[in-house]
Amino acid sequence: MIKNKPDQSFGKLWNLSFGFFGVQIAYALQSANISRIFATLGADPHSLSYFWLLPPIAGLIIQPIVGALSDRTWCRFGRRLPYLIVGAVMAVIVMCLLPNAGSFHFAVAGALIFGAFALMFLDLSINISMQPFKMLVGDMVNEKQKGLAYSIQSFLCNAGSVVGYVFPFMLAWFGISNIADGNQVPDSVAYSFYIGAAILILCVLYTFWKVKEMPPKEYAEYHGITETKDEEKSNVFTLLAKAPKVFWTVGLVQFFCWGAFMYMWTYTTGGVAEQAFGWNPAEGTQTDSYQAAGNWVGLLFAVQAIGSVIWAAFIPRFNNHKFIYALSLIIGGVGFISSMFFTDKYLLLISFFMVGAAWAAMLALPFTILTNSISGRHMGTYLGLFNGTITIPQIVAAALGGVVFSLVGGGAHHQINMIGLAGVLLIVGAFCVFFIKETYAETIAENKEHFE
Repeated sequence: MIKNKPDQSFGKLWNLSFGFFGVQIAYALQSANISRIFATLGADPHSLSYFWLLPPIAGLIIQPIVGALSDRTWCRFGRRLPYLIVGAVMAVIVMCLLPNAGSFHFAVAGALIFGAFALMFLDLSINISMQPFKMLVGDMVNEKQKGLAYSIQSFLCNAGSVVGYVFPFMLAWFGISNIADGNQVPDSVAYSFYIGAAILILCVLYTFWKVKEMPPKEYAEYHGITETKDEEKSNVFTLLAKAPKVFWTVGLVQFFCWGAFMYMWTYTTGGVAEQAFGWNPAEGTQTDSYQAAGNWVGLLFAVQAIGSVIWAAFIPRFNNHKFIYALSLIIGGVGFISSMFFTDKYLLLISFFMVGAAWAAMLALPFTILTNSISGRHMGTYLGLFNGTITIPQIVAAALGGVVFSLVGGGAHHQINMIGLAGVLLIVGAFCVFFIKETYAETIAENKEHFE
């Protein structure tokens, strides 16, 4: 008989995910500023998406490895926590290097190559830090509280996003330079990365010291792992073949959602600069209009995060996961599409506030639905494999970005069309939600024991 995991206090659930706040500051700085950085280094809009290829490819390879290794890791520091620390340290180092890609006296091509590899390692380290938080909830939280636990993660994620997104805007407001010579990144962006790195490591250390993972014997009791089962050998390909159907149906939804957000991260800065700031690409990126638009995009993304925080508070109130999942994606899709019709920068705040509903659902619901359907024995491996439903859509979207951009216009004042396309993808994803049929692994296991 599988023991039921005890309910945990709100404080313990909070501590379990607090480091996510710092990790998400780093992720927000990356997502809001990378296209701005590469455009400043000399990248053309038609090739901009290609610089986003390496991060998800690296994540696709490393995440299942981290998941499988952490399933087998037991040391005095825990099971998932050692990977959390390693990822955080890597992220801090790369966050200090990436904004300086244009300051090492490379030629334009050299600076772009350096920036591309720095971005890959940044995204890789952020994902190594991010995954343990999702695994910890799967390991330690019962089914009744998982919705709350992932909603806390969503809240902390979006709170961190707000901080990360507004850093360049606020630093520029305080007088830090927002433009730079040549292909160098402005100080407002570089200093934001330095401050974000410091907050990241402090938050991760807090979770590391506050959380105590279950020892092996206790973990086995709560997840129905017997010695016989534990001796069974399963590689990632076998587990993938045996994955519950919900793994694939949620993955289908993820395909459209993460493709949409890849286009948002890649093209929002250029689109908003053209649409609301009167920027002409022929002028280059070291202009007040483009760099001011870059700061405003950070503010738009912050409003998106605030909308996500507010919406995340409502998600646990709905027992029907599929309904709230689909509704959230439709609201976000309408938000993206509406941005095509707003030339006033303040009206764009409404658009991105609506996009926050989709982001809140994407952060919480897929993991709630998935972890309910799988047993604890291979939780880390499955979550690592599930990361493929996040990275593969990004790879496909980035690889096709130049072609798709040409199809929707491909010239001046057409980058905003890619944001409209992102809205269409979210709405398609909402319809795919209804292919999901939720299952509960622990209930199935208990019924099986009862009839044996």
